[in-house]
Amino acid sequence: MYETTYHRPSSVDEAAALFAKGTESKYLAGGHTLIPVMKQRLASPSDVIDLGKIKDLVGVEVSADAVTIKAATTHYDVAGSGPVQKAIPALAHLASLIGDPAVRYRGTIGGSIANNDPAADYPAAVLALGATVKTNKRSIAADDFFKGLFSTALADGEIITTVSFPIPAKAGYSKFPHPASRFALTGVFVVRTKSGEVRVGATGASQNGVMRVPAIEAALKANWSASALDGIKIPTSGLMSDIQGSSDYRANLIKVMAQRAVTAAG
Repeated sequence: MYETTYHRPSSVDEAAALFAKGTESKYLAGGHTLIPVMKQRLASPSDVIDLGKIKDLVGVEVSADAVTIKAATTHYDVAGSGPVQKAIPALAHLASLIGDPAVRYRGTIGGSIANNDPAADYPAAVLALGATVKTNKRSIAADDFFKGLFSTALADGEIITTVSFPIPAKAGYSKFPHPASRFALTGVFVVRTKSGEVRVGATGASQNGVMRVPAIEAALKANWSASALDGIKIPTSGLMSDIQGSSDYRANLIKVMAQRAVTAAG
């Protein structure tokens, strides 16, 4: 390993100040991305700033209209949260499917969406539920947050503080996991909002990362049922094709996972 300076700030403001002082600073959330790439010498930050012990970044708040999850809250805590299970069961279910117990005990929602891995679970929920990502500087709508593979609207040094999910009328999530990593070969989150809008987010399928699926949204808007998707054809253009599955395979998975998610949503 090379030399780096580790910091454990107690506030968001302190973390931002430490980041600004470093020549090549990196924030550390759960560490499942940063630590491996440092071990492989693909990243050599001058300063590593651990956000995990900032009390203001941990916890879940539920109101009549929204579930707000603070950025350093672990997947385990989201999955096991009674208020989340009651308000948005699909969100708690999604968190329970991430990785394995070791990953869920350390990984955080803020780290997941800031990294924006194309096969991560949380981005599908953020996009489908129309969440608002709040940082130490501003609020960013879900449709404006994800910009492509491992790319987001976050500015250099910006810290995610909370993610606020509007409580929907119905929601469901289903994924086909990679048998080793548990990342999504394809995962689909379906939502019908209280106003009747249908939003669908798919992860693990597109070359550009998480995406909306207009064809499925239109079909479910007309008829909220799994059978409404029987005749849907998902275009293969822009979908990933690799040793895990061809673009045709992933196109079919999008439809099948959407049907399962609708069934789960009820």
